[in-house]
Amino acid sequence: MASSHSSSPVPRAGRDRIFLKERDPSPPRCRSIRSLPDVCPKEPTGGGRGLCDGPSVVAEHDRWTVYSSKVNLPAALNDPRLAKRESDFFTKTWGLDFAETEVMPSFYLPNITREHFGPYLQEMAQRERIHERCKTICPNKDDVDAVSSVTTNHDKSRAELEQVPKIFMKPEFALEDPATFNTVLPWSHFNSAGGKSSRDVASSKLLQEKLSHYLDVVEVSIARQISLRSEAFFHAMSSQHELQDRLQETQQAVAVLRGRTADIDRVMCQGPLRALRTALTRNNCVKLHNKLKLMAAVHQTQPTVQLLLSTSEFVGALELISTTKEVLQQELQGIHSFRHLGSQLCELEKLIDKMMVEDFSMYARSDLSRSLKDEPQVLEKVHKPNAASQKERLESLVFGLLRQRKLDFLDIYSDEMIMAAKAIVTQCVAESVLHIEEIDTEVVTKLADQMRVMTFPQWFELLKNVFESFLLFLQRIKATLNVIKNVVLEVLASNQRNRLLEEASSGASCQEASHSQSLLQGEAELAYLTHEGLFISDALNEAQQQQQQQQQQQQQQAGVQDQSSVVGSRTQQSRTEAGGSDSAFGTTETSVSREQSFMSAENMMPTDHELNRVINNIQELLHSASDISHDRCVKVLTARAKDGSLERLSSAEFVCLSQAVEGFVRDTEELCGRRSVSLRGALQSQANRFVHRFHEERKTKLSLLLDNERWKQAEVPAEFQDLVNSIADGRISLPERKIPGPEERKPTEFLLVNGQKYAVVGTVLLLIRIFLEYCQCVNDIPSIATDMLTRLSDLLKHFNSRSCQLVLGAGALQVVGLKTITTKNLALASRCLQLVVHYIPIIRAHFETKLQPKQFSVLRHFDHITKDYNDHIAEISAKLVAIMDSLFEKVLSKYEVKAPMPSACFRNVCKQMSKMHEAIYELLPEEQTQMLFLRINASFKMHLKRQLARLGVVNDGGPQHGLVVVDVAFYTENVQALKSLERLDLNMAEIWEQKR
Repeated sequence: MASSHSSSPVPRAGRDRIFLKERDPSPPRCRSIRSLPDVCPKEPTGGGRGLCDGPSVVAEHDRWTVYSSKVNLPAALNDPRLAKRESDFFTKTWGLDFAETEVMPSFYLPNITREHFGPYLQEMAQRERIHERCKTICPNKDDVDAVSSVTTNHDKSRAELEQVPKIFMKPEFALEDPATFNTVLPWSHFNSAGGKSSRDVASSKLLQEKLSHYLDVVEVSIARQISLRSEAFFHAMSSQHELQDRLQETQQAVAVLRGRTADIDRVMCQGPLRALRTALTRNNCVKLHNKLKLMAAVHQTQPTVQLLLSTSEFVGALELISTTKEVLQQELQGIHSFRHLGSQLCELEKLIDKMMVEDFSMYARSDLSRSLKDEPQVLEKVHKPNAASQKERLESLVFGLLRQRKLDFLDIYSDEMIMAAKAIVTQCVAESVLHIEEIDTEVVTKLADQMRVMTFPQWFELLKNVFESFLLFLQRIKATLNVIKNVVLEVLASNQRNRLLEEASSGASCQEASHSQSLLQGEAELAYLTHEGLFISDALNEAQQQQQQQQQQQQQQAGVQDQSSVVGSRTQQSRTEAGGSDSAFGTTETSVSREQSFMSAENMMPTDHELNRVINNIQELLHSASDISHDRCVKVLTARAKDGSLERLSSAEFVCLSQAVEGFVRDTEELCGRRSVSLRGALQSQANRFVHRFHEERKTKLSLLLDNERWKQAEVPAEFQDLVNSIADGRISLPERKIPGPEERKPTEFLLVNGQKYAVVGTVLLLIRIFLEYCQCVNDIPSIATDMLTRLSDLLKHFNSRSCQLVLGAGALQVVGLKTITTKNLALASRCLQLVVHYIPIIRAHFETKLQPKQFSVLRHFDHITKDYNDHIAEISAKLVAIMDSLFEKVLSKYEVKAPMPSACFRNVCKQMSKMHEAIYELLPEEQTQMLFLRINASFKMHLKRQLARLGVVNDGGPQHGLVVVDVAFYTENVQALKSLERLDLNMAEIWEQKR
C-alpha cells in the first residue's frame, strides 16, 4: 500500500488561533514514520511564524475546503508498519513539536505514596502467592486456545511465506537490474537453438504457475493482515465522516469571520492606519534630520582634531576621535560616505600617540637640560601669570598618555634623566676649569684628568657645586613627578567616582524599570478596556511597542545632543586657546573638559591596578633619580681617588669631604625618601684607605717617639693639661687651637687627672692626643667607628708591647743609649701605663655611643688591652721587688751577728731602701708606694730569716739575739722614717723561727 507522506501539510493554527496554510512546503524527505502524520491543526506554541508569515485574512478570499487537503487518509490508517493502532486518533492534536505535558498535582489531594498501601500489601501478600501458584498450575482455557490458534496461524503463514524466494523480499529488489531479472526469469529456458519446443513451453508454464503461487501466498498473507486490522479500519472510516462534518462547520465559521474582518478593516482600520503611517513618517523624518545633524558634526571631526592638535590639546582630540568612532559604529553604521572615516580616525589616533610620545620626550629633555639656577618649577610651553595653568601642558600630556594606555612613558623620562645627569657633571667640570688658569684644556682633555690636576680646595669646591646641582636636579624631577602623580591620582579618584555613580544609577534604573513595568501594565489594562478588536494580545503588544519606541527616541536624541555638545565644546575650547582668551575662563573650561574626559573615557582609562602600578613606578623613578645622582657623584669621587690623592689628605680635609658627602646624602634622603648606598659605599672605601693611612702615620709616629724616648719625667705643657681637663668634662674631642696670649702659662711637673698626679714621659702626652684624634675622627665620620676602634686597639697594643720591650726588656739601652734601666725608669713607665689604663674605659664609652648594638662585640678588644696593661704594670712592680730582692740576697748573705751595732749590712740595706723610696716616691701614689714597700719588706724578712737560721740565732734572749734586735730596730726606724711609710706595719717578729 502506498502512502503519500510527502503531501503538503494541513493548515496550522497561528498565534491568534487563525488557521493558515503554508505557502512553501518543505522538500520531501524519506524517513521512517514513527507515528501518524498530522491531519489536524495544532495549538499555538509561540515558536512558529506569526500572522505576518501566513495568508492575509483580509486580502485572500479563496475558500479553503476539506478537499484542499492532500493527506491520503486510508493510506495513513492502513499503514502496516504501525504495530499498534491508536484509539484517540481524532481526539487529540498532533504536531511535529507536540509533547505531552505533565499535569500538575492538585493541592487539595494528599500525596499518596507506597507506604499508604503497606498494610494492605502485607495482608494480601499470602493470598497473592497462592493465586499465582494456582494460575501456574491451572492456566486459563481461553488463553490456551487463543495462544494455540495464534501460534498455529502464525506458523502456517510463516511456512507459506518461506516458500517465496528471498530475492523477492530484499529491499533492493528491482527488475530493472539485469542480474535480478535473469535470476527471476532465466532466459536459458527460452533461448534454444532450434526455436520454441514443447519443453520450453512447459518450462514457461511451470514458471508462470510458480510465480502465481507466490502471488497467492503474498495476497493471502496481506488479506490476513488486513482482516486483523478491519476493526480499526471501520472505526477510522466512521471518524472520517465526523471529521468532514466538523470541517464544513469550521469552513463556514471561517468564511463568516473573514467577512467580518474585511468590514472591520474597511471601517475601523484603514483610517487609523493611515494616521499611524503619517506619524511614523514624521518620526522617520525627525530621525533623518537628527542623523543629518549628527553626520554634519562627524564631518567636522577631522578639522576640529587638527585645530586641537595645533594647540597641543591631545586629550580633547583623542576624546573627539573616540566619540566619533563610537557614533560611527552605533549610529552611523553602514553609511557609504563615511566608509573610510573609521580607518582614517584610527590612523589619526596612532599619529597622535606618536606625537604625544615625541612631545613628552622633548618636554622631558628640555625640562631637564635647562639651567638649574632657575626656579625648580615645572617647565611649560607658555608661561602664564595664573599659577593654576602652569602645569597644564604636562598634565595634558600625561592624561593623554594614560588614556591611550601608554604606561611606559616613565621609561622615556628615565632615559632623559640619565643623559641629563651625565651632562650636569660635564658642565660643572667645564665651569670649574674655566676659572683655573693652571689647567690647559687643550692638553688635558679628559674630565677625570682635569679633576686630578686640580688642588684639593679646587676639587672640593667642584664637588660641592656638583652636589648643589644634583640637589636642584632632584628637586626639579620631584616637582615634575609630583605633577604626574597628581594626574594619576585624579584619574584614580575619577574612576572610583564613576564606579559609585554606576552603582547608584543601576539601582535607580531598577526602580525606573519597575515603575515603567507598572505603567506598561496600566496602559495594557487601558488598552484592554478600550480595544474593540477580537484579540486583546494585539492591544498589549501595541502598548509595549509604543513604550520601546519612546525609549529609543529618547536615547537617540540624548546621543545626538551629547555628540554635538562634545564637538562644540572641543571646538570652542581650541578656538579659545588659539585666540588667547582670558586665562581664568580657559582654566575653568580646561578643568571642566578634563572632568568630562574622565567621565567619557572611563572604558579607555587604565584599571585601578594599573594606575597604582604607575604610582609605584613614579616613586621608584624618584628613587632611581637619587641613585643616578649618587652614581655620578661616585664617578667624580673615584676619578679623583684614582691616583691615591684622597688617601694623602689630612684628617681635617678628609673630615670636610666626609661632612660634605654626608650632608648631600642626608639631603637626598629627605628629598627622595631613599637611602642610597653607592656614594656612602664609595666614601666608606675611601674612608678605609684614609683610616689605614691615618693609622699607619700615627703608629709610625708613636714608634719613632718610643724609640727616641729616654724615659725621664717630662714637663706637662698647659695645652695638654687643658686637653685632659676637657676629657674630664666629657668632651672627647680635640679642642680648638687657642691663640697664644701675652701671658703664657708655664709647664707643670705632673699631669693632674681627677685630682691625681701623674708623672709621665712626653710620648704618653702625645699618645693622649693621638687617641683623641681617633675619637675626633669617629665623631666626624661615624661610619668608620668599627675600623677606627680596631686600629686604635692595635695602637694601644703597640704602645704596650713596645714600651715593655724598651723598659722591661732593656731595649732602650741599645735604641736610645741608656746606661741602665733604673728604678725611676721602671716607676715612670708603670705610671704612664696606669694613665693609659685610666683612659681606656672613657674611650670605650665614647666608641660605644658610635656603634650599633650589633657591633658591641668589638668592644671586647678594650677588655683584652686593659688586662695586658695591668699585667705589664704588675710585671714592673715585680721587677722593682726583684731588684731589691737580689740586693737583699747579696747583702744579707754576708751578714754576721757581732758588734758594732748597727751592723754595716743593715746600714747598707737602709741606704738602698732610702734610695728606692727617693726614686719612686714622687712618681707613684702613696698607696702604691706602701704596697711596694710591704712586698720589699716581705722579701727582706725572708732573706734575713734564712740567714739567721743559717747562723743559728734564735730568739732566746741571748747576746746574739740582742744584737739582731738592735739591727732590726735600726732597720724599722729607718724605714718608717721615710715619707708615707710612718704607719707601715713591718711585722719584724716573723724573722724568728716559731718554737715547736
